[in-house]
Amino acid sequence: MINYFYENTAEKKIEPHVSEWLQNLITAEGKRPGDINYIFCDDEYLLKVNQDYLDHDYFTDIITFDYVKGKTISGDIFVSLQRILDNASTLSQDSEEEFRRVLAHGLLHLCGYKDKTEEEQSNMRAKEDFYLNQFKNF
Repeated sequence: MINYFYENTAEKKIEPHVSEWLQNLITAEGKRPGDINYIFCDDEYLLKVNQDYLDHDYFTDIITFDYVKGKTISGDIFVSLQRILDNASTLSQDSEEEFRRVLAHGLLHLCGYKDKTEEEQSNMRAKEDFYLNQFKNF
């Protein structure tokens, strides 16, 4: 089950087909949905999570905590809505498209994809693009 929570930010309307699309991503990757929590927040909240749990002192758009067991995908995905808007503006991207990219990015991490090396980043971006194109069918 996919849940949405809000910390230090206004609620963002999540269209019902977004959850369906995300669940489709999970099953397309050969996994099963477990408990998946998206926690939407502001930059300061996510910076504190980054400092407290990862010992990193910088802003980011997403942090994923993996609780996957076998093929069942579970985790907490912290997302800075503020950072998404800033990134969309910097990259001249539509903010909703960037929002969906980040949602997919977190799930892809839970499905086992990494993004530390250039090759991993390229593979992750290709997967994101693939699923963003799939979204157009929902």
